[in-house]
Amino acid sequence: MSNQTPEKPDRGSMPPPMPNRFRSYLGWIVLIAVVLIVLGYFGKPGDRRTIDVTAFWQYVENGNLTGELRVRDNEIDGQNRDRTGMTAKESDKFTVSYPVANRDKDFDTRLRGALRASSPDVKVFYEQSSWIGDVLIQTLIFVGLLMLAWFLLFRRIGAGGGGGGFLGNFGRSRHRMATKELSKITFADVAGIQEAKDEVGEIVEFLKNPKKFQRLGGRIPRGVLLCGEPGCGKTLLAKAIAGEAEVPFFSISGSDFVEMFVGVGASRVRDLFKQAKESSPCIIFLDEIDAVGRRRGMGFNGGGHDEREQTLNAILVEMDGFDSSDQIIVIAATNRSDILDPALTRPGRFDRQIDVPLPDVEGRMQILKIYLEKIKVSPDVDVTRLARGTPMFSGADLAALVNEAAIAATMGNKEYVEMPDLEEARDKVRWGRARKSRVVDEQEKTTTAYHEAGHALVQVMTKGADPLHKVSIIPRGQMGGATFSLPEKDRYLYTRGYCLAMLRVALGGRLAEKIFCDDISSGASSDIAHVTEIARRMVMDWGMSDKLGTLRYSADERRMMMDVGAKDYSDRTAEIIDQEMKDIVDQAYRETEQMLIEHRDKLRALAEALMKYETLSVEDVNRILDGRGLDRPTVGDLLDQPRPTGKPATDPPKEEKPEPPDDEIKLPELD
Repeated sequence: MSNQTPEKPDRGSMPPPMPNRFRSYLGWIVLIAVVLIVLGYFGKPGDRRTIDVTAFWQYVENGNLTGELRVRDNEIDGQNRDRTGMTAKESDKFTVSYPVANRDKDFDTRLRGALRASSPDVKVFYEQSSWIGDVLIQTLIFVGLLMLAWFLLFRRIGAGGGGGGFLGNFGRSRHRMATKELSKITFADVAGIQEAKDEVGEIVEFLKNPKKFQRLGGRIPRGVLLCGEPGCGKTLLAKAIAGEAEVPFFSISGSDFVEMFVGVGASRVRDLFKQAKESSPCIIFLDEIDAVGRRRGMGFNGGGHDEREQTLNAILVEMDGFDSSDQIIVIAATNRSDILDPALTRPGRFDRQIDVPLPDVEGRMQILKIYLEKIKVSPDVDVTRLARGTPMFSGADLAALVNEAAIAATMGNKEYVEMPDLEEARDKVRWGRARKSRVVDEQEKTTTAYHEAGHALVQVMTKGADPLHKVSIIPRGQMGGATFSLPEKDRYLYTRGYCLAMLRVALGGRLAEKIFCDDISSGASSDIAHVTEIARRMVMDWGMSDKLGTLRYSADERRMMMDVGAKDYSDRTAEIIDQEMKDIVDQAYRETEQMLIEHRDKLRALAEALMKYETLSVEDVNRILDGRGLDRPTVGDLLDQPRPTGKPATDPPKEEKPEPPDDEIKLPELD
C-alpha cells in the first residue's frame, strides 16, 4: 500500500482554473491605441502633395481650384481642378505651408476676390487650432508609451512572475511536462547500463514510499547528475525513473533558460520550480546543464556570463529551498562534468553523480535485442557477432544501426532483416555509405589493394593484435578502402605489447605501398595520425618510455583552457619526448618492414585477390595465406554468364554481394 505525503486535494475533482487573459488583452489594447494616436497625430494623408506659395496663388488666380479650401494657422489644404502637367501617380489634392506670420494683412480680401472672379464654386473654411489641444495630444502619447513600456516590460519581466501573454511569456518556463499517464518508458526499455539503473532504483523507491526513508531519518539526494558520452542513455534513464515511479516529468534544456533579456533565465527557473512543487511528487530533468552551470569566473562563460550566473544562482537557491517532504528530484545530464561549478555538485544539491558509460559487449547485446524485437529479423541473425563488431558504439548508435538495417531491407523488398543488412548498416553508421559507383583509376586501385593487403597481412601475423574481420577496397566515405578488426572483448587496459601491435598494423599499409608500388601516397594520412597518437600517449600519459620513466607530461585539459601553451617540463625534456616517440615508431616500422619482405609472396597474392574480388572475409584471407586460393566467381563472371535458352529471359542469378568496407583500418579508440 503506497503512502504518499504530503496529502493534497484531488485535482481531478476540482474544476480547472480559468486562464487570466485580461492582462494579455489589455496589453494589446494599449499597444493598438498608442499606434493609432501616433498615426493620427503625426501621419499625413498619403494622397496629398505639397506645393509652394507661388504655385498656390497661380491655382487661385487661374481658376484651377475646386471643392473646399481649408485655411489653417500654418497651412492651407485644397484640390486642383486642372491635372495638366501632372503625372498619373500625382494626386490633385495639395497642401501648402503658409504660416499666418507670412501672410499679408489683406490676405483674406485678396483670396476671396480672386476666387469670386475665377472659381466662385469654391468654398473657404477657416480653422483655428488650439495649443492646448496640441499639448494634450502630445501628453497622451507620452503617457501611453510610458504605460506600454511599464506594463509589457518592467512589470512582467522585472517582477519575475512570468505573467501570461506577449512579452511576459519570456519569464515563463519553457519546459515540457509528461504526466504519469504519458510516461510509458520503464527500466525494461533501458539496457547496457545496469549499474546506473541499480543506483537510481532507490530514487524510484523514495518517490513511491517516502515514509520508508523517513522512518530512520534518512534523506534522499536532492539532485542526481548523470554524466556520460552523448547517446549513452542519460535522457532515457531519467524518463524511465519517472515511468517507474509513475510521477510527472518536467523536462527542459539548459539553453532554454538563457534569452537576450537580463533576468529571464532566473525567472524561468523560479517558474519551473514553482510549478514542480505544485505537481509533487515529480521529477525535474535539466538536460545539458553545462549550458548554464559552467564554473563561474575565470573567463569560462565569455561575454554573457552575467545572465548565466544569475540563472545558475537561481538554480542553487531553489534547490536549497527543498524540504525533505517536497518529493521533488532534480536530475541533470551533461557530458562535460569537469566544467561544472563546484557549488552545483556539492552535497545538498547535485550530491550524487552517476556515470553512464558506453555499453560493453554484454550491454550492446541487450540493447540490440531490445531494438531488434521491434522489427522483423531473420532467425540466422547473430546478435553476439554484431555486438562484438560494434565496439565504442553508444545506445543511440545501435538504435540507428537497427533502423538503417530495417530501411535497407525494406528497399530491397525483403521479408525480414538479415545479417548482411545489419553489417552494412553498422558500416554506414560509423563510416558512411559505400560509394560503389565511384570510378577508380587502375593505378589507384592497385595502390589501395596493396595498402589494405599490408594492413590485413600484418594484422593476421602479429601476435596480440585484434582478430581480422574483413578487408575491402570499395570506397566508403572519404576512404578508398578499409581493414576491419573484430575485437574479442572490450579493452579497458592497453598493454605495451598491444600498443606496439597497433603500431605495426597501422604502418603495414604505408610499407606495402613502398615495397610493391615503388612510391607512397597520401592514403596513409589517417594511419600516420593514429600512429602519432599512440606513440604520444605511450610516452606522455602511460609511462611506457624507459628514459622518461613513470611520469605524466600531458597538460591537464582544464589548465590548457586557462593558460594556452602551458607545459610542466623543460625544453630539454620536450626534445627527449620527441626522440622517444620517434624511436618507438621507428622500431615498429623496421619490424613491420621485415615482416612484409619475408612474406611478400603472400602479400602479392592477397593484393591480387582484392583487385579481383574487392572484398575478402577473414576466411578468404586465411585460404590465400595458406596457398589454397579462391575458386568462387567474381561479380563480373556472374554478369557474363549466358542466359539459359528455351526459357524466358530472366535476370542473372544473384551473386553474393561483397560486404562493403570500412573507411580505414579500425583500431580501438584510446581513452
